[in-house]
Amino acid sequence: MSARGRECGDCTLCCKVMAIEQLAKPADLWCSHCKPGHGCLIYADRPAECQAFSCLWLVGDRLDRHWKPSKSKLVLTTSEDGIEIRCDPGFPDAWRKEPFRNEIRGWAVSGETLDMTVVVISGQKLILVTPDREFDLGVVGLDQRIVRELEGTRVVNAMVVKAEDLENKLQRGFIPPVSTGARWRPFPGARSV
Repeated sequence: MSARGRECGDCTLCCKVMAIEQLAKPADLWCSHCKPGHGCLIYADRPAECQAFSCLWLVGDRLDRHWKPSKSKLVLTTSEDGIEIRCDPGFPDAWRKEPFRNEIRGWAVSGETLDMTVVVISGQKLILVTPDREFDLGVVGLDQRIVRELEGTRVVNAMVVKAEDLENKLQRGFIPPVSTGARWRPFPGARSV
């Protein structure tokens, strides 16, 4: 279902930036069934994950027209804990341009009080955006998690750890040494990028 009568129209960017497991299509490459700027050549028989997918611009009534992926070069999706902003690999810094950068920073401010994250995915690289700074986390593998160090609700540090190591530490009650008043909070960092 689309917001305010929105349709994909000429936008096919999700067919490039999203991985499609059922087709063994990696992220950041055009789907072989996509005709860029026109649509899916197997639309009626497209995989279930494609049928279930809608970007936030299509379904969200809070995003202005400038967020349409074919214009912004950004595909916005939700995750378990926030928003993911996926960049067209041909425009890896599109998110840094205005008005996008300012709006993304605003989401980070709102998200901090609600314990929601804002993550930019540019190529294979993940960047955690907070009100105060950006944490370039590099490539985060499927077997890894992102851990945030919090002071209250403010993120003061972020790191990538192996999921197995994190789970072992949590089971043993181990908390990494941090400054007074800080706590560590893992969030699901494994992304299909």
